[in-house]
Amino acid sequence: MKTLVALVAGLSILGGGPAHAAPAGCPALLAHQFPRLQDEKPQDLCQYAGRVVLVVNTASFCGFTPQYKSLEALYEQHRGRGLVVLGFPSNDFGAQEPGDGRQIAEFCENTFGVRFPMFTKSRVAASAGPALNPLFAELARRTGQAPRWNFHKYLVARDGQAVQSFASDVDPSDAAFVRAVERLLESK
Repeated sequence: MKTLVALVAGLSILGGGPAHAAPAGCPALLAHQFPRLQDEKPQDLCQYAGRVVLVVNTASFCGFTPQYKSLEALYEQHRGRGLVVLGFPSNDFGAQEPGDGRQIAEFCENTFGVRFPMFTKSRVAASAGPALNPLFAELARRTGQAPRWNFHKYLVARDGQAVQSFASDVDPSDAAFVRAVERLLESK
């Protein structure tokens, strides 16, 4: 995994170019740009600096897909306090996200009312090699846990340094998970 992380450390999901330098106040973890799901317009993750960030790899045809509802509810309940949920569709596990960006966006919005930021489909499995999403490479490096299935969650503290990993079967409405989110939201 170390070699893989080193290989992708300088890559950006936008065509494999170098990652951009983080502006002052932006943690290195967020110094990436990814295309937004709906229109593929590049989005700078530095805009989320200072917030509690929940990063999750998603899929439309998975047994965990109903977690979209819990993710959206958590986002709506806590976004005013500084929580942002970032969804990254992936077809890496069980080929459960076969659609294109338009299909994924329509499914998420029409089926679960998803309003939290979503990005274009990317590779998140450790086996993805050079195609591995660099944000997921760094999250896996920091926690020692790469996604093993859809809806793996990473909870990032406001400082962009502390990261917790949660398995796919942990629903975002789970009381212990909600407490972990609330503890981070209380930390300034």
